[in-house]
Amino acid sequence: MMLQGRVALVTGASRGLGAGVAERFLREGADVILLSRSRDTLDVVAARLSALCGPDHRVLAVPGDISSPRSIDRAFLGIQREFGSIDVVVNNAGVFVPMGDFEKVEWSEWVQAIATNVAGTAYMCRKAIPMLRQSARGKIINVAGGGATRPLPPLSAYGTSKAAILRLTEELAAYLAPDGIDVNSIAPGPLDTRFVDEAIAAGPGNLGGALYREILDIRATGGTPMAVSADLCAFLASRRSDGITGRFISARYDDWESFRDWSDAREKSDLYRMRRLDPDTLTRVKRLL
Repeated sequence: MMLQGRVALVTGASRGLGAGVAERFLREGADVILLSRSRDTLDVVAARLSALCGPDHRVLAVPGDISSPRSIDRAFLGIQREFGSIDVVVNNAGVFVPMGDFEKVEWSEWVQAIATNVAGTAYMCRKAIPMLRQSARGKIINVAGGGATRPLPPLSAYGTSKAAILRLTEELAAYLAPDGIDVNSIAPGPLDTRFVDEAIAAGPGNLGGALYREILDIRATGGTPMAVSADLCAFLASRRSDGITGRFISARYDDWESFRDWSDAREKSDLYRMRRLDPDTLTRVKRLL
């Protein structure tokens, strides 16, 4: 029960990874706030999780659209009234569309995707910080994803926004270090979620043959188990990860369980950061390995 007594806010919690993370947090002893713009689906998930955890832990469903500051302002008024403070924020909500050639997709959709994923995540952090400062050790976990690390031309808005979230993570980690608030990003790996449904519906004409085949493979194999990312989020939300901040961690590929032995040398290094691998950086990393 490594999250016993903690209050966690999870966005995009009405389905997929968000719902999976919320369930894992509950099993670890946390009270959980579920935020999503899909009110009907959100209520169903909240009812299921409430039945799962029983009367010992609270599950609060809060409707909110991260693309609308006014909507998030209303959501935080309710959160403040119900809990007073929070300990953890998981910024999972986001969009994948538009899909297609950069010069052909609807420009307003491209701009809206950037606004939702980047500005929406940033505004959630902005609203949460005053409440996180009241925690003994506040935690922010931003879901970035593989789109931040490799070119995906049919998903240019998605990839651009996720790369921006990595920089936002490092900016906030440095800004909030004096407050003892840890800020990290994660890459969940290829998940069989709503994105796969949308990508298959878009078809190879919008995605290109190679990426479309990758998407079909995720659907056929199930992709990365959701539990892998939920486990990583639980670790980063707990006191076991205190002092690990400003990092981009792959749930699937990084040996993050060894981070319990995080050392001062690693803290000062560029391991798991958004950095260009110049010779000086490589030399310092080799010394640590």
